[in-house]
Amino acid sequence: MSAKRFFHQRLRAALTLLPRSLRFALYRSFVDCDTNPDPRLTLKIAQTQEELEACFRLLHGAYVSSGFMRPHPSGMRINVYHALPTTTTLCAKFDDEVVGTISLIRESVFGFPLQSIFDLHNIREKKGRIAEVSALAVHPRFRNTGGSILFPLMKFMYEYCVTFFDTRHLVIAVNPNRIEMYESLLLFERMTETQVENYEFANGAPAVGASLDLHAAPGRLRNLYRKKQPRKNLYQYFVHTRLANIAMPNRRYFTTNDPVMTPDLLDHFFNHCTDVFARMGDRERGLLHSIYDLPEYQAVLPTVFSESDFRQHQRSHARYSLKCPGSFCLTQMDTMEVHQIQVVEFSDDGFLAYSKDPLPLNLWGEARIRLGRKETSVINAMVVRGKHKLAFGIYGFKVAQPDVPWRKLVGALQSGSTHEDLDHASQFFAE
Repeated sequence: MSAKRFFHQRLRAALTLLPRSLRFALYRSFVDCDTNPDPRLTLKIAQTQEELEACFRLLHGAYVSSGFMRPHPSGMRINVYHALPTTTTLCAKFDDEVVGTISLIRESVFGFPLQSIFDLHNIREKKGRIAEVSALAVHPRFRNTGGSILFPLMKFMYEYCVTFFDTRHLVIAVNPNRIEMYESLLLFERMTETQVENYEFANGAPAVGASLDLHAAPGRLRNLYRKKQPRKNLYQYFVHTRLANIAMPNRRYFTTNDPVMTPDLLDHFFNHCTDVFARMGDRERGLLHSIYDLPEYQAVLPTVFSESDFRQHQRSHARYSLKCPGSFCLTQMDTMEVHQIQVVEFSDDGFLAYSKDPLPLNLWGEARIRLGRKETSVINAMVVRGKHKLAFGIYGFKVAQPDVPWRKLVGALQSGSTHEDLDHASQFFAE
């Protein structure tokens, strides 16, 4: 054991002797969030092969040194969740070198790692999308710099989740030695008082599960940090500060994912650098084929050896995740009702939307939906199914005849699986 690790273990042991409130106050006293970081620091989505490789190598080094994984011949930590369009890898670059990374795994048909060992029932009761925060690593050169990389990276994660990723709940599975940092600084709450002694996803290390409701977080952070000076006020930093270093995705449409995996990248990372695809079970292979159903992707995906149930139950029309504001207008006799809706999923012949007002079934009306910054679709639609509970309902709509903006967006989504494809395809269909 290195002298540094020995010192940290003794320090953590000493801290456990303090009352919880004093420990948490001590952790918060170490906060130092610079509202004007070095301009050489850039925070962005990792999307090139070079950026992703650097993230995976940084993660591999951090996990191996912590005992959370065995060394891999590739020198990278890569898992099947990195292959999904619902996973986004964020990176911090200093002088164009990747020095920090974190991955956000939004719930999909693959679920996410920690749900195999922690009960998420209470979180699901609150509604809203869930994403697991995973794969956090900071370059050793910046680990003792007062959070100069960690805090901007965490702020980027917060802003991305609340403005782009359509996420309400963040969940984490972390080593018991590190859980109090998330509790004291960011107000994560443990899912249970007991820890899992053998978390397979982290090489059998113990883990504690915790969650953060992003809807409630601003108010709770404001109450905790309102008397703190600016560099120690994480409420002001996360909620109100704007960092010029952050490069948010430039989306044409109100989609909620930023997929980056091209066929070449999938082939490189999951067939050549690792054997992730080769080790997948038949059900996982089938699900992957249903996600990437374009011919160029099928060529690099693992073979499906049997006709799994998923093939028999696939929807005839692919569905896509969005977050589009809109309205639904019903005209009956001499009365007109306008209901505000939010479209969260759509296909070429229908869409799924939330409404605070109960909506009647089987009546045609006019839906006016903002698909993007400059695109609005106006179509005839009918509610064909729905369920209203407490403050809001979720409704399925049938579309009579998609208009040009609607067809453009569907065509763009069907023609590509990365966020860059979407912009390119949009231009093609516009022409």
